[in-house]
Amino acid sequence: MKLITRDTDYAIRALCYIMKGGHKVVSSAEMVSKLHIPRPFLRKILQVLNKKGILGSTKGLGGGFEASVPPDRIFLVDLMEIFQGPFSLNECLLRNLACPHKKNCSLKKKIDAIEQYVISQLRSIRIADLLKKRGSRRGKKKNNQN
Repeated sequence: MKLITRDTDYAIRALCYIMKGGHKVVSSAEMVSKLHIPRPFLRKILQVLNKKGILGSTKGLGGGFEASVPPDRIFLVDLMEIFQGPFSLNECLLRNLACPHKKNCSLKKKIDAIEQYVISQLRSIRIADLLKKRGSRRGKKKNNQN
């Protein structure tokens, strides 16, 4: 089980790249070059983010993508739900079949508690937080080199 899939990872990387540039329009070609994400995957992800209203797009010469939502209003868990569906750690082996132990399953109760904790932590991570962490790491590298 992967917590974050390739599509979600690419979406996070693309959003961080677009948002670190401020309000400028960023072409998909630039992102392919800088982020080393295959063009077909990136285009699909950017189109989904555009359709969800997170990004805006401009066509033609000088066109590309820009943020439509501020980075402090984009949460990691929302991106995960867009690209992965609802977050769930607790899929019973019987799936949708009626389980005679469902109400009394102690393992299910413990995993439900873990799942709620993980979701609460994911809800606290915003793109803005990831941008700050990237910036602070760069600052530390510069300070260490001096």
